[in-house]
Amino acid sequence: MPDYLSRREFLNLGGLAIGSFAAQPLRSWLPPEDRVEPIGIGRVTIGAIRVYQEPHFKSEGLRWLRRDKLVGIIEETISPHGPPHNPRWYRVPGGYAHSAYLQRVEKSSFNPPLASLPDGGQLGEVTVPYTRSFRITRSDGWQPLYRLYFGSVYWITHLIEGLDGQPWYGLTDDRLRIVYHVPAAHIRPILKEEVTPLSPHVPPGEKRIDVSLAEQVLRAYEGERLVFQADIASGIPSRGPSPNGIPTDTPHGNFHISLKLPSRHMGDGNLTDEIDAYELPGVPWVSYFHAVGVGFHGTYWHDNFGASMSRGCVNMRNADAKWIYRWTTPEIGYSEWYKKGWGTLVKVY
Repeated sequence: MPDYLSRREFLNLGGLAIGSFAAQPLRSWLPPEDRVEPIGIGRVTIGAIRVYQEPHFKSEGLRWLRRDKLVGIIEETISPHGPPHNPRWYRVPGGYAHSAYLQRVEKSSFNPPLASLPDGGQLGEVTVPYTRSFRITRSDGWQPLYRLYFGSVYWITHLIEGLDGQPWYGLTDDRLRIVYHVPAAHIRPILKEEVTPLSPHVPPGEKRIDVSLAEQVLRAYEGERLVFQADIASGIPSRGPSPNGIPTDTPHGNFHISLKLPSRHMGDGNLTDEIDAYELPGVPWVSYFHAVGVGFHGTYWHDNFGASMSRGCVNMRNADAKWIYRWTTPEIGYSEWYKKGWGTLVKVY
């Protein structure tokens, strides 16, 4: 197979150092200047966030943290200065950063590779802060592609040996149907018991989801009994026509879950290695309820629930989206890439 990247270039682009962090103490993940004793690790999820003297936005700005920077979290604090929907701030080396665009990644881990794969593939979750994927082509060899992030989910369909001599997985993109490769150590296989249906004994007609856009809260009911509640981030209302003509606010009305996928590539759907491109591969635990592609799903690019943030969908924390995915109908099997059907009632108001 062609190899137009040197092994050194390959290792640098692959972000393999990120994988090796998982076997090291928490402090060793950080640059030397940040190695105070942290309670956690945060990854900056947007172009840049600011560190302030005190935990409020009118305080003096001290420095910027750029995208994908890993920063030690020394303390979590609830600021009286807000913002009201999310007053959680983190004390980091040298100041305070708001939590909205810091993804907590301290539970990262290194994973033993699978020896084989079932027919149809195996679901897996990224368990390192980020990893660089590569696409292999006949003409160009190993070429860098998307950066994949902690908590995103993919279909593992191939086992190969990488240029580093280690096991790598081939991941088949559910939207583009191309294969890109990452170190096997960076992906945790998802077990069957993690995605079995919840409350399967409850008649489907007894399940209902209410979404309050005013409160930015989702509530799930079995009959009249509240069984689950979570903060959300719904769509930002459109100020003008969107590029694709689809409104960006979450639609009001009564709907039904109609399509479920454990992994979905959202965004523009372009092949690129630009980390600022609008590409969101591996969005986990998707439950669509509207014809224009609006649904519930996990979110790894912000932690700012309680306010409108999305382009129409209902953003949720990954664990919350996974609960909805498992609890709602139509039920989806462990090895199914998607499931269509007339499912759980969703009321958005």
